[in-house]
Amino acid sequence: MDLLRFTTAGSVDDGKSTLIGRLLYDSKSIFEDQLEAMEESSRKRGDENVNLALLTDGLKAEREQGITIDVAYRYFATPKRKFIIADTPGHTQYTRNMVTGASTANLAIILIDARKGVIEQTKRHSFIANLLRIQHLVVAVNKMDLVDYSEEVFNNIVKDFREFASRLDNIVDITAIPISALNGDNVVEKSASMAWYEGPTFLYHLENVYVGGEENHVDARFPVQWVIRPMSDEFHDFRGYAGRVAGGVFKPGDEVTVLPSGFKTHVKAIHSPDGEKTEAFAPQSVCLTLTDEIDISRGDTIVKCNNPPRVSQDIEAMVCWFSTKAMPSRAKLIIRHTTQETKAIIQEVKYQVDVNTLHKIEGIDSLSMNDIGRITLRTAVPLIHDSYRRNRNTGSFILIDPGTNETVAAGMII
Repeated sequence: MDLLRFTTAGSVDDGKSTLIGRLLYDSKSIFEDQLEAMEESSRKRGDENVNLALLTDGLKAEREQGITIDVAYRYFATPKRKFIIADTPGHTQYTRNMVTGASTANLAIILIDARKGVIEQTKRHSFIANLLRIQHLVVAVNKMDLVDYSEEVFNNIVKDFREFASRLDNIVDITAIPISALNGDNVVEKSASMAWYEGPTFLYHLENVYVGGEENHVDARFPVQWVIRPMSDEFHDFRGYAGRVAGGVFKPGDEVTVLPSGFKTHVKAIHSPDGEKTEAFAPQSVCLTLTDEIDISRGDTIVKCNNPPRVSQDIEAMVCWFSTKAMPSRAKLIIRHTTQETKAIIQEVKYQVDVNTLHKIEGIDSLSMNDIGRITLRTAVPLIHDSYRRNRNTGSFILIDPGTNETVAAGMII
């Protein structure tokens, strides 16, 4: 079975955690003891119904306030597909948590309260999904029971959202579904109250949406993570390079270039836990052996000779600032990119994006927590990279404060 990673996003109290709870509950993906514990917690809290949000809201503060603060990951499977859910918070001050949860997602669920329609937080989360190159969106118009399951209300919300989404450039697929997470309408089963809706249920769409074409199988990239040198009599001369294929396809006999040295050689064999392979492609983890003895270490990248990546010390990127401390002027930080780690300095903040209006705020020299902006970096050694639009693996990085070891930003190379 293939795997679908998806994230939920929406404003406060739109019902993200309730939707995930309902999905797990109706698809029989929770155990009886979990259900009993949830019923007991709901009773103690004085809730009228079983509070399905308690399945994902695990922090004490989340349960006390009835909100999501941290990213909660849940795993479940149906006969058709395996799923990893990232339940992300809706509050503006937790934008950084949403960026973290959405960074590996194939699909984003944008929840909209049917009573409120498209609001600023809806636009914020859609912009972030677009920035992180999530190409599939599900617009889940929730709480339809509170607007008498009105088709007109649903159509107006979808029209408003599509009008805003037309200004975004990465999203290629938008599916709108009217639901009631509390009552289970159109989540797993078709709703009898919305006979006018002829589209798929929420779960059916998740099971059948095609996301297989999102990996870059054209540009061959293999960041070296570890050099395997057994030093045993059985494997006396073995030298392999282990890592995860970040793009493209590698086969024995392929001519490859090792960057940044520029030496050329050929792939001798591809090893895996299941034995030798005839090919390796993203996102498989394998070990390559080469025909020539070349000095290769962690941080180097093996690429095919066609479509080479960029190799440069000057990087331009969009970043989301995570730290509670504002970005210092010309901050000196550590950058981690694929398996490479080096020093970097922020040279310039070109602009900050107002994620609600998509306007650029220029003339600033710093970013504060949860701000998203465009910056230029200078690294101590050249980075072997692609644009984030072309390859999410070789086009992303994180910035770390060398003094506190705190991750202060996540970046997407332009």
